[in-house]
Amino acid sequence: MGMTMTQKILAAHAGLPSTTTGQLISVNLDMVLGNDITAPVAIREFNKTGKEVFDKNKIALVMDHFTPNKDIKAAEQCKLVREFAGRHGIVNFFDVGEMGIEHALLPEKGLVVAGDAVIGADSHTCTYGALGAFSTGVGSTDMAAAMATGKVWLKVPPTIRFNLRGELKKYVSGKDVILHIIGMIGVDGALYQSMEFGGEGLASLTMDDRLCIANMAIEAGGKNGIFEVDDQTIEYIREHSDREFKVYTPDADADYARVIDLDLSQIKSTVSFPHLPENTKTIDEVGDIKIDQVVIGSCTNGRISDLRAAAEIMVGRKVAKNVRTIIFPATQKIYLQAMEEGLLKIFVEAGCAVSTPTCGPCLGGHCGILAEGERAVATTNRNFVGRMGHVKSEVYLASPEVAAASAIAGRIASPTDI
Repeated sequence: MGMTMTQKILAAHAGLPSTTTGQLISVNLDMVLGNDITAPVAIREFNKTGKEVFDKNKIALVMDHFTPNKDIKAAEQCKLVREFAGRHGIVNFFDVGEMGIEHALLPEKGLVVAGDAVIGADSHTCTYGALGAFSTGVGSTDMAAAMATGKVWLKVPPTIRFNLRGELKKYVSGKDVILHIIGMIGVDGALYQSMEFGGEGLASLTMDDRLCIANMAIEAGGKNGIFEVDDQTIEYIREHSDREFKVYTPDADADYARVIDLDLSQIKSTVSFPHLPENTKTIDEVGDIKIDQVVIGSCTNGRISDLRAAAEIMVGRKVAKNVRTIIFPATQKIYLQAMEEGLLKIFVEAGCAVSTPTCGPCLGGHCGILAEGERAVATTNRNFVGRMGHVKSEVYLASPEVAAASAIAGRIASPTDI
């Protein structure tokens, strides 16, 4: 029996000729990631070992969740990580002024390439599967062990294959694709499974689309999301990294737990209603829902293409008087590019607030917390109870196109409605 992409990458990093579903293996890692929330826990455990880090070039620490620091506790967390990075000579330490949202920053910096095996103490580490890497989220204790040994124990997951065909319509993006999929299979539809994407439709998805889709594999319960490597992927990797990479392709006779065919041309703008990502409706099913806040950004949709899409809709318009609209470019580079392209001017003239890169309101951190009864449209990846503030607030997940249109309309709206 042949192997899937994930099985091949894990086999190579375990020094094995092959792997099978359910097999327990020790995997050698190319990158270990932590942030200002998860890394302090890992560091405290790591310090108990008395060891040095396994490789100062293969650990990334990104201060992105509560930074610039929102309070004393956040400042102490970052100080702990900062001192650890200095003590161990961590090369890839990113603090205020250099940092970005981690899952946008690492691909941009070329720190992950095709064929890598990556873990991160953050559930959305699955983002890097867009580059043809195996990447998954782990707990802080696993991160601590990995910083010391460069290894992690994993169980080889079964794989769901998504065969893509067709092309997306105007104003429909990768965010709509993954919300459609989660709505179809549910938040546990891919529980501890690899979500492998390929097929002729792949060519119509930008790298930003793929990064968004892979990012939200965890919202379907996935262990990882992973995309076949094509010319777009290789071009992206070579543009951002000088590292060698390896392309793994699935075997024709690979054993899949399930195969799903998806026609991209049939997907509509999709909105996820409170309080689970699977609670989806197409834009024509939404109805009249007034909103109080719009957030455009995050590790899901804070890339330059997302900001361009939002700006195209907002240019020459004003956001509704009752709607607070906050824009979060995902990295400093994206912020600068958006400024040079005039996108930030469009946002400010439309009545938006533009923030430094930060996770901020996505996890109810800062820079946009919701009060009781308030509703937000967000391009983020989760809408659990209390995710962005009060337990009686509501979060509606959507694409940058729908979010921008909703900010203008003062209610959940399609770009064609304004």
